[in-house]
Amino acid sequence: MSAETGAGTDATDTGSSPASSIDTESVRAVAKKDFQDAVRSWLFWGLSAFFFTLMAALAGFLSWANPDNLTTISFIALVSQVGKLIIPLIALLLGWKAIAGEREAGSIKILLSLPHSRKDVLLGKLLGRTAVLSLSLLIGFLIAMVAVVFAVSEFSFPAYIAFLAMTIVYGLAYMSIAVSLSSLTRSTTMAGAAMFGVFVLFYIVWNSIRTALGLLMQRGYIEGVSYTTTNFAGQQIETTRLPDWALFIDMIDPGNAYQNTVTLFSSLSSDRIGTSFNEAAFPDGLPFFLQDWFSLLILLFWIVVPLAVALYRFDRVDI
Repeated sequence: MSAETGAGTDATDTGSSPASSIDTESVRAVAKKDFQDAVRSWLFWGLSAFFFTLMAALAGFLSWANPDNLTTISFIALVSQVGKLIIPLIALLLGWKAIAGEREAGSIKILLSLPHSRKDVLLGKLLGRTAVLSLSLLIGFLIAMVAVVFAVSEFSFPAYIAFLAMTIVYGLAYMSIAVSLSSLTRSTTMAGAAMFGVFVLFYIVWNSIRTALGLLMQRGYIEGVSYTTTNFAGQQIETTRLPDWALFIDMIDPGNAYQNTVTLFSSLSSDRIGTSFNEAAFPDGLPFFLQDWFSLLILLFWIVVPLAVALYRFDRVDI
């Protein structure tokens, strides 16, 4: 059977053949091998130990710093700030060589000579790398839960598990971005530059956008929204917030969306955490794009869209 009509596409074909199909068994085989390679290299166990150490250390430190008022929800709110930085770094590093490394070494041609289509390889690599990250998070979080139980004044198992699930979704979003970019680059050098660019964009540039827009508003270049609030002295004061469109841009960042979903866990605990936005600034209620459910949709967007683009383009690139 020729490569053009087989499950894998011709390595020299630049897009004249029809798009490859998806075989779930083939995807599972690629994902299984990818995961087994990580286990054999001790990557999986190293990440599990790292997440356990991180969570246990944070629980111990926060318990020492705030022994009386540390609750499950407040612990989650603080840990999510650390996770906002750590999870993207690990996901981008895991996805860096997923496909670009295979293309650079030439082993992608051998993989595609087997009954695997390009879509099978892409999805299998994504699932395999996600399994490494997700299961290491699961093991690390569950073992560290013993330390968290003793650290907080009132432990909520449902809220803790929900936070773990949301952290896995956040990791999947960055893994989708990483593997998708890896499939569109010819070398690990180009893939590494792309990963660095993604991290700089979301963690440095995007986090500076709100500050920059605030400065522009103060200098009169952007018209803000005025509202009345109460200060610490109990006095009514007039202040200004950024317009809705500026807040929407800020919330598109997956890290900000991840942190905003913390409010989803409040209903799972007797403890409550309020929104990070001043409700007085929104007398008619928070806009839909600032609500926790929309933040979850943003994370899903960063999972689906990069993957959809990669599935389309990877079928047509010259390998």
